Amino acid sequence: MVVGDEKLHHLHHVKHTALFNYFLEQHNKTYATLVEYYSRLHIFSGNLRKIQLLQDTEHGSGVYGLNEFSDLSTAEFQAKYLGFKLKPSYADRSVPAMIPNITLPRAFDWREYDAVTGVKDQTMCGSSWAFSTTGNIEGVYAAKTKKLVSLSEQELIDCDQEDDGCDGGSISNAFDTIMSKLGGGLEEEKTYPYRGDDKACRLNKKATQVKINGYVSVSRDETDMAKYLVENGPMAVAINAYALQFYVTGVSHPIQFFCDGGNENLSHSVLIVGYGVDRTKFTHKARRWFLWYQ
Repeated sequence: MVVGDEKLHHLHHVKHTALFNYFLEQHNKTYATLVEYYSRLHIFSGNLRKIQLLQDTEHGSGVYGLNEFSDLSTAEFQAKYLGFKLKPSYADRSVPAMIPNITLPRAFDWREYDAVTGVKDQTMCGSSWAFSTTGNIEGVYAAKTKKLVSLSEQELIDCDQEDDGCDGGSISNAFDTIMSKLGGGLEEEKTYPYRGDDKACRLNKKATQVKINGYVSVSRDETDMAKYLVENGPMAVAINAYALQFYVTGVSHPIQFFCDGGNENLSHSVLIVGYGVDRTKFTHKARRWFLWYQ
């Protein structure tokens, strides 16, 4: 029995090594030393097991598999490509939203009303908090004025001292900073372009294009969220993005186990731009690499 187990383990190792070498070739990846190679192979093998578990327990049409992040640990992935982070000193200063009393349409998508910019790439910078904040302001402004303006995430990364730039931040802190430190608004992307790293603040209040005078919080009730979205515009939210490291296609709906843990397990900021009922159709888009949130 022991011999059989050893043989099975060897076969798994051979298979995982072959898949790993194929992965390296497909993504044109190399490592400086053999030590790093075998360390990454170990992480890769563990990720294969995570992928299988996600696929076996998927409730939606989500498909999980190998992608450019398959040699990263969960911690590395979160640090380099996500970015939502609540500090111990965090205090939510928003006020509760007034939920409109409306009849919801079967589906709704703000992209169809030109209230959402094209997909933006945060690169290897944990700045999702800045992207969902600007996306929220862009969308609400467009919904009210019929004018879509692409705003500067880099201005938030550089000038928001309540958050940690490419090392993470929160949506509420970003809104507080905009109102208290940035003159109530943000510059356009074209005048303060994205660089994907932490730079010195180049605040120019005279260049501010869109201003806000407050922000609200919507409950986690999905009906309330849908009503507020339809009436007001795209919404900035934080999610547990554990499953999305291995996302390939489809509408992801992992089991509750992968989403448990409360606020401390929220890891990514995104923008909800709409909703729908088709389990196989993408109804939202993702910032950068996954495709149902903007």
